[in-house]
Parts: sequence; C-alpha cells; structure tokens
Amino acid sequence: MKAFVVRKYGKEGLGAAVVPEPTVGPTDVLVKVSAAGINPLDTMVRNGEFKHLLEYRKPFILGHDVAGVVIEVGSAVQGFAVGDEVYSRPRDLCIGTFAEYIAIDQADLALKPVSLSLPEAAAVPLVALAAQQVLLDRAHLQPGQKVLIHAGAGGLGSTVIQLAKHLGAHVATTANGRDTDRLHTLGADIVIDYTKEDFSQMLSGYDFVLDSLGGKNLEKSITVLKPGGLAIGVAGPPDAGFAKQLGLPRVMRLPLDLLSHHIRNAAKKRGARYEFFFMQANGAQLRDLAALYDAGVLQPVLDRTFPFDRTLEALAFVEQGKAHGKVVITMD
Repeated sequence: MKAFVVRKYGKEGLGAAVVPEPTVGPTDVLVKVSAAGINPLDTMVRNGEFKHLLEYRKPFILGHDVAGVVIEVGSAVQGFAVGDEVYSRPRDLCIGTFAEYIAIDQADLALKPVSLSLPEAAAVPLVALAAQQVLLDRAHLQPGQKVLIHAGAGGLGSTVIQLAKHLGAHVATTANGRDTDRLHTLGADIVIDYTKEDFSQMLSGYDFVLDSLGGKNLEKSITVLKPGGLAIGVAGPPDAGFAKQLGLPRVMRLPLDLLSHHIRNAAKKRGARYEFFFMQANGAQLRDLAALYDAGVLQPVLDRTFPFDRTLEALAFVEQGKAHGKVVITMD
C-alpha cells in the first residue's frame, strides 16, 4: 500500500513509500482510509521532538487522525462490522493514518458522527478528545468559570471554545482580528486580536488557561489566573505527570520536572498550577463526542483539503501557520 513514512527524524526524513498492508490482530479493526487529519503533532513527531519519550521504530508511518470504512475485524472485536464508517485517533506507537489502510485497536475506535462527511470526521478525533480531556478530566470545568483559550482560530482552539461554551463557561480567546466574527459564532465571549492587543493587560481572575504556543505566551498566561487557577500547556514544557502517563520509569520524571520547574514555580507564586497535557486515545469518549457533533453542539472547523499525494504540501501548510482550522488529506 501507499504511505508516508518517517525514515529518519527531520523534515527531509518523511516521504512517500510502498509498504506492506497492516496485519490484523484479535482486537484490531482494519480500516480503509478515506481521509486523515493533519495536526501540529505530526510535525513534532516527524522532527523527533518526543523521540526520547515515544520510541517509534523507524521506518514508521506518520499520521494521528483518521476516518474511513471497516474492511476486516479481528476475531475478538465487538461492536464493529465490515462496512462501518469509523473515526479514530490511534494510540501512541500505533499511529499511521497517512496510508491507504490502518489497523486500529477497537478500544481507540468509534462510529463516526452520522452528520459529518468522512473528511469532516477525520478533522476532529485528536482535537475533540483533547478538548474533552482538558476541560472535563483535567480542569473539571464548571458553569460560570472563566477560561482563556489561545489560538482560537486553530483546530484545537476552535473545538475547545465550542465545548467550553456548551459547558457554561465564559470564554475568552486570542486570534487574528480577521477571525473575530467566526469565533464569536463558535461561542467566544471575548476575542482579543493578538496583533494589536496584549491579553495579559486585558484579562484577570481566570480559572483556566489553555496555551498552545508556549514560551513567553505561557508565562504571560500565568498572570491572568486567579488563585486556585490552572494553566495547561500543550506545547510544553512537559512535566513529571507526562512521564507517568507514558509509563516511563521514575528516573525519567526528574528531568521533565526540571524542564517545567520555572513555569510551575511562577504559577505556584500566584497560588495557581501548571500542567502539561498530551491527549490519550479513547474510543468511548469518541462515541460521546459523536453525539455532540450530531446534536449540533460541536462542529468541525475545516480550512481545506489536500489529495493524498500532496501530503507533504499539506504538512508544510500547517507547519507554516497558514491554516485557520483543520487541514485534511483525502483519498478520493
């Protein structure tokens, strides 16, 4: 089958290849890929940014989001049948959605939302799971709480805005001013134009901040939190909790704690907390999220699609920050 494979870490290490079709284990579902979503995580993994934590054996197929049609099920699979239209964010070390076929453990899979096309469904697994896990599992968001979502026009930000508003939060976001009207439509109460305004001078007393930019932006985000507030970073720095999530030995936790010491200490001085977030595959949560898409509570925010043979171009488009929403590659 055709696939896009990482042979070595770095931008030049990813290329098209012909590889064997995946084998199907007892709990696996073989999916014919119809579309695959592009995420910043794809370039991070391609570049080896997690190579000491996620030990992929090269060569490996890249890609973290998928929607497609079931063509075979393992002997122990329940709840899926040939012909089902499904979507998934396969678990780490079992990724590989930039290919014609992928075998996915049934625990990571769900029937796609009925109301979404296959390309639309391919745009949402990672960002929808991240939104649910950040807001509900980590922040335990309550109605009336104040949240700040950075990069609201992106795939992750636009999804978190929608879910936070559904949960009853007061939502502020940062974005380019040209996206203001669209973000208000998605549920943002306050849209701060980062090209003209400094959010840290305009906001205060926030319960939760989601930062996807890192660096100085994360440091400034800490200043808008109230005592007891929580800042979560998806761009780093990682912490010991991430090492624990990956099941790494204790010896690996201290170096990660050191990486995040500065920002955790800054939060502590304000009576707040910082945590790094790395989403986890979860088919059961995808089933719940499908119901929200079908009810119209959530909607995918697509920028554009690329044909499969232009996958490298699609990755470059996202990497250059040109996308306003999700970019999807299609097999049509």
